[in-house]
Amino acid sequence: MAIRKLKPTTAATRYYSIASFDEITKTKPEKSLLEKITKSGGRNSHGHVTSRHRGGGHKRRYRVIDFKRERRDIEGKVAAIEYDPNRTCYIALIHYPDGDKRYILAPEGLKVGMKIVAGETAEPNLGNALPLKAVPVNTMVHNIELKVGKGGQIARSAGNFAMVQAKEGGFVLLKFPSGESRNVHAACYATIGQLGNMDHEKLSLGKAGRSRWLGIRPHTRGMVMNPVDHPMGGGQGKSKGGGGWQHPRSPWGQLSKGLKTRKHKKQSTQYIVKRRK
Repeated sequence: MAIRKLKPTTAATRYYSIASFDEITKTKPEKSLLEKITKSGGRNSHGHVTSRHRGGGHKRRYRVIDFKRERRDIEGKVAAIEYDPNRTCYIALIHYPDGDKRYILAPEGLKVGMKIVAGETAEPNLGNALPLKAVPVNTMVHNIELKVGKGGQIARSAGNFAMVQAKEGGFVLLKFPSGESRNVHAACYATIGQLGNMDHEKLSLGKAGRSRWLGIRPHTRGMVMNPVDHPMGGGQGKSKGGGGWQHPRSPWGQLSKGLKTRKHKKQSTQYIVKRRK
């Protein structure tokens, strides 16, 4: 993937960059794999805002992704590489011999016409899905299950992957780009390869309106508010924390730098060999 910078004919386009979409081969999605999306605006079932700075945005339809890779031992053919507005990586449309069609996450290097398959006897080739016990050591994988049969939960965004480091007992040790090392059950499925669209993190939105297209509303710093509205508000001029030193915190007093919020008795902690920090 390449980054395309626009000619700065306006102030808005001076810092604006966009993907070249070289890998995209089909612009219209498969209608049978579309579902409607109802926007929440950051509100829960009671109508209360639980996620701030969300709302608006361009209308989208959801592409149903086969995270479980349920078609086992049946060879599918890559029919198209498509853009998905709901995620950062691209998606691939797979055609099966019986006429079934599925979307999967598209790894880097997957091309139209390539054959893919999922199953315990599958070769560890790009785009194939295998149980972790069948994946060779030092292989990059993505769309990794954490519970057998639940479908991929981690390593699903653009450019993401995990490296298979070791196998011991009924578990496989995976290392992630964050530095975290984690044990995952050997029967959990994962897909071979690193996800594509790796330059996504280099994109610059360039203007405030582009954030609004994505459904992101403006964020006001606590320091510029009044004391009644935020713990860090108030003070004469640009003061740090209302005239006296206060650690940065949320509007409800939750410290924002260094406070560990993970539950001590969380069940999955036993599988984390090395924390990311």
